Amino acid sequence: MGPDGDIEESYIIIFKESTMSTSHQRVSVFVDAVNVTLNGGFGLRYDILRKFASRGGCAPCRLNVYLAVDRDRMREDAAYKQKTARFSEVMRDFEYKVIEKNLQKYTDPETESVVTKNTVDIDMTVDMLTQTVGCDRIVLLSSDGGLVPVVQALQARGQRVELIGFDNVAQALKREVDLFISGYSIPGLLPIKSPYEWGTVGSRVRGMCYDFSHSDGYGFMRYLNKIEDRLWITDSRADESPFRTVFAHVSQFEADFDTSFLPSRDLIFEFTLIKNDKGLVAEEVVLISAP
Repeated sequence: MGPDGDIEESYIIIFKESTMSTSHQRVSVFVDAVNVTLNGGFGLRYDILRKFASRGGCAPCRLNVYLAVDRDRMREDAAYKQKTARFSEVMRDFEYKVIEKNLQKYTDPETESVVTKNTVDIDMTVDMLTQTVGCDRIVLLSSDGGLVPVVQALQARGQRVELIGFDNVAQALKREVDLFISGYSIPGLLPIKSPYEWGTVGSRVRGMCYDFSHSDGYGFMRYLNKIEDRLWITDSRADESPFRTVFAHVSQFEADFDTSFLPSRDLIFEFTLIKNDKGLVAEEVVLISAP
């Protein structure tokens, strides 16, 4: 090949390398911290959340955590005040901005009981619409079905909306977003009692039972093996799939679990990965989340 061919070949190589480089897309994260904590997300690791949201090389644009606080209690309870301040400090280490919203209190005229209310959902909605212009992906952590209209508005602008939820997530919200994933199934997002790293033999992982034969008494569990893009490649036989599949016998499910609900994409299980002569199998299968 002559000089011109060498130049052309070099150009092709450079072009291919540039197309494989880090994505220039931007991502924003919005977390209703109290809602998440009260619905199964206690102990959420915000560093892992940022890693998941930024998968595929996305650059963070906005990282907002909304926290409802009781100002009256902060004046009277030093431990509560310190805990709130400590939470904000830790979030700053991961470059999240904590937006504190004061709990509003009023007395019910009929029962004379004190009712508390927060406006986190309203403030988060406004910020999602005003602060994400030019952002490609929005990751939302909440279970509130009232957020469906804002999801629709963001999608109308051509933006992708992903939802991470734990328990009590509104079905309407699940259906509306571009991607819903259970926070239980994201490696490392929540604490898990296991001396082994997620996905290794002996470790405890979380996933769903996507196939089950009631006549044969066994099925297959799918779990996310590692955080990366291409979550749409759910067939674990594909080399590029981030998922893995393991065999699960009915005898390994907890005794009081009704297997007639299987298979299901809504039920999340925790199980131990054991290797035998047939490969990886799931043992000590325990239900941890259901609609």
